[in-house]
Amino acid sequence: MSRMLFVNLPIKNLDATKKFFGDLGFEFNATFSDDSCAAMVINDSTSVMLLVEPKFRDFIEVDICDTSKAVEALLCISAESREEVDALVDKALAAGGSAWGKLQDEGFMYGRAFRDLDGHVWEVMWMDPTAVPA
Repeated sequence: MSRMLFVNLPIKNLDATKKFFGDLGFEFNATFSDDSCAAMVINDSTSVMLLVEPKFRDFIEVDICDTSKAVEALLCISAESREEVDALVDKALAAGGSAWGKLQDEGFMYGRAFRDLDGHVWEVMWMDPTAVPA
């Protein structure tokens, strides 16, 4: 059996969030989206469920993390090249996201990160698996 991953994130504004991630080139699965959430497709096995805060609260028993004061997770997605890392992060910044963290350049691994409109941290990473030190 191939496992699937569904990451659930609280958001404030569904339309703005869909536009932001749409501008980055992501698509949405309409079957699992409605006026309270959007299923953003990462690949065939991974989706990010973007849930407006009242809907997200239906699934939790504690408070939603205040991303202006804390980081609840580091979401890392792969890229095909260094150039794709830069292009995706630059698109995120142009679409209203903010820079986060430091550039990571280990030669065989390259990454940058941004915060989305709700302050969630997204790392974008390229790695050459043939060059990873033993």
